[in-house]
Amino acid sequence: MTAAPGFAYSGPRPGFLQKIISKQPFWVLIAVVIIPLAMTLVEPSFQRAFFSGENFVNNTRNFAFIAIMALGQVAVMITGGIDLSVGSTLALSGIVLGLLMDAGHSFWLAAFAALLTGLAVGAVNGYLIAYWRLSPFVVTLGMLSIGRSLALAISNNKFFHKFGPDQPLLLQFGGGKTFGIANPVIVMVILALIMGFVFKYTRYGRHLYAIGGNEHAAQLTGVPVDLLKVSVYVLSGLMTAIAAILMVGWLGSVTNGIGIGYELRVIASTVIGGVNLLGGEGGAFAAVVGAALIEIIRNSLLLAGVDPYWQGTFVGVFIILAVLLERLRGRKVG
Repeated sequence: MTAAPGFAYSGPRPGFLQKIISKQPFWVLIAVVIIPLAMTLVEPSFQRAFFSGENFVNNTRNFAFIAIMALGQVAVMITGGIDLSVGSTLALSGIVLGLLMDAGHSFWLAAFAALLTGLAVGAVNGYLIAYWRLSPFVVTLGMLSIGRSLALAISNNKFFHKFGPDQPLLLQFGGGKTFGIANPVIVMVILALIMGFVFKYTRYGRHLYAIGGNEHAAQLTGVPVDLLKVSVYVLSGLMTAIAAILMVGWLGSVTNGIGIGYELRVIASTVIGGVNLLGGEGGAFAAVVGAALIEIIRNSLLLAGVDPYWQGTFVGVFIILAVLLERLRGRKVG
């Protein structure tokens, strides 16, 4: 068809269903459904174990922690950055919480201090990256080491399992249920809805995508690039601190070793969920479905009796497949 003079013809617009199918999170969600069904066909006894109410609660709770952290990571990666320090931030925030509650302070004061810790780590990361123009990889890799060291130093390698008079409140917050749903899952859903709205419908969200798409062009149009870069690392630190409070409440204890290797799981969740490694693309749903898929893989292999040492191999394969899918769909990836 020849376009009329003055008009550009771009063909028919894709319908709603076509838009959904073209998104990577849709196919990740399909994988979340298919994997348990396939495992059931291979091993009939798997069905009883996997689809039990207790296993459902455990699965959703386990991936909720990673998904909450991944929500902050998505914001960072949309701008073209990366945060490798989330595992250490989790440990440092958790230790601050445990240290203060062990000393007899209230849950609310300790939780506030844990949140401030996450915010402070994020602010340092963001400031060095945005205003000193340092590499996000290098800065957050350094903070990974610093955060873990600080957690060890301030705790004196102590194991915290007594949390003072407010211990029942902490344990209920992180390990309890509301209407049969684990509290961390409820927090995750609320945060995902908030972040989804922010990414899609606010000027702040549009500016983040603009930075990831073309930082120089965004700066020329008046977007406060440096300030927004700081904000996403602060957001990542905040989300990680929230996850730390919930996780300590669920575990009923905390050591400086908590969260080791979690940075890889968080980044894997965002990549598998469809976040572009070079920025400009991603969303809250990507973090949730990516984290869900990793937990489904882990739990399915465990129930099927597969050696847990193989879990990393399967997750790694899915990461590579996710990046390959991006390449096949014609998007730029790293």
